[in-house]
Amino acid sequence: MTRQRTLLLDLIKEAGGHLDADELYRRAREKQPRVSLSTVYRALHLFKKMGLVEEYHFDESHHHYEATSKKEHHHLLCLGCGRVIEFQSPLSRYVTRNVPEARDFHIVDTELRMTGYCSNCRKTGQ
Repeated sequence: MTRQRTLLLDLIKEAGGHLDADELYRRAREKQPRVSLSTVYRALHLFKKMGLVEEYHFDESHHHYEATSKKEHHHLLCLGCGRVIEFQSPLSRYVTRNVPEARDFHIVDTELRMTGYCSNCRKTGQ
């Protein structure tokens, strides 16, 4: 683990949410100006491969990353500003217990994404 990779992983963990590569790069350069964007992409690829980060495709333009969590959570995505809000729901337990097809299916992960408009965007008319 290089100093740059350690920094990048720490920044992802500190963010407590979802960062895209550009935002991670911006934050890293504030602490270590010599970090390159290609280093960020290579580190994200490695972290993903090692299971340290999760990659989310909230839209087609770019990906978001967050530290891998053992806690199941889901996402609300604002179509106006792109804000991502995490929430927890016992969805997978409900599906496993109540959907006949799921009872004989080993579920290892669930992902739920709901899209809409956050309160800020609704106020400003976005």
